[in-house]
Amino acid sequence: MIDFRYHLVSIVAIFLALSVGIVLGTTLLEEPAIKTAETLADQLSKGNTELRDQLDVLRKREAGNDAFAAARTPELVRGGLAGQSVVIVEAPGATAAVRDAVQQTISDAGATVTGRVTLTEKYVDAEQSGFVDRLALAVKPASVVFPAEDTPYDKAAAVLASAIVTADPTQTGKENPEAGGILDAFERAGLLSVTGTAATPAADGREASAAPEGRLFLAGAAVLIAPAEPYAGESAAAQADAIAATALGLDEGSRGSVLTGTAAATTAGGALAALRENAVAAEKVSSVDTADMPAGRVVVVYALREQLAGGVGQYGIGTGASAFEPTAPTPVPSASPPPTADSGG
Repeated sequence: MIDFRYHLVSIVAIFLALSVGIVLGTTLLEEPAIKTAETLADQLSKGNTELRDQLDVLRKREAGNDAFAAARTPELVRGGLAGQSVVIVEAPGATAAVRDAVQQTISDAGATVTGRVTLTEKYVDAEQSGFVDRLALAVKPASVVFPAEDTPYDKAAAVLASAIVTADPTQTGKENPEAGGILDAFERAGLLSVTGTAATPAADGREASAAPEGRLFLAGAAVLIAPAEPYAGESAAAQADAIAATALGLDEGSRGSVLTGTAAATTAGGALAALRENAVAAEKVSSVDTADMPAGRVVVVYALREQLAGGVGQYGIGTGASAFEPTAPTPVPSASPPPTADSGG
């Protein structure tokens, strides 16, 4: 008969065997496990170091490319927009650094910048679309006709375009008599502000006096600076569409327009994404998503030049870009009026 002591000895033997097994197992596996972990850690450390080195090289390469392009920008764009006039339209959320750099590059290309129109947050506020619609209807010139399918921002863009741009070379450099009332109404409504520039050449090449304060001479083309970041929230798509509609309206009222910004604006909620996803707008308005790069600002000039010659394209590195730049410089028709019979031409 098995007594209690037998059971006790058996239980002790079992636990002793388990203890010996754990010790032996740990001893036998300790060195391979540690070596494997150390090897993996070394590999990860080496990989991280290589990636950091590659990133450092890429940063230096990008800085070098930017410095090279910036130093040669005047040479790369010289004469590209000679005799042309351009108005800068700035969307809310655009950075001053990008805006000023784009404007300077356009000037380096020989164009006259007639001034700047800065849109406000209220302009793109989805809750204000009804107000924008009523204002556009109230101040539109008789020459502006709204198609039945126009949105409030289609209408606002058409009215705004009538005041600051023209597709008629003979009117470039002149002031639309109705422009003052239109811009004043938009400004009083808190939808935009206007910054004029110094004297603007008239269409016939003579020097014209500066436009009255708060007004602009008519430009032949427009560049719209998009918000630096995509819109967010429930109204993001509507706000981005408002900017795209404005770019399209400026294009239809002038000889050409370019919407430019950064690659971030090509993602969901971005103004460039809204333009490129709109089949009608993308067939008329050019876009450049590298305005934060010196080379990209050169491309803005090339894209605007292409627009003035009747072409269109979507350029940059973001979603929807077909190439970094237009394939080749395109000759631009003169902005001057044709010679008259008694001018000897």
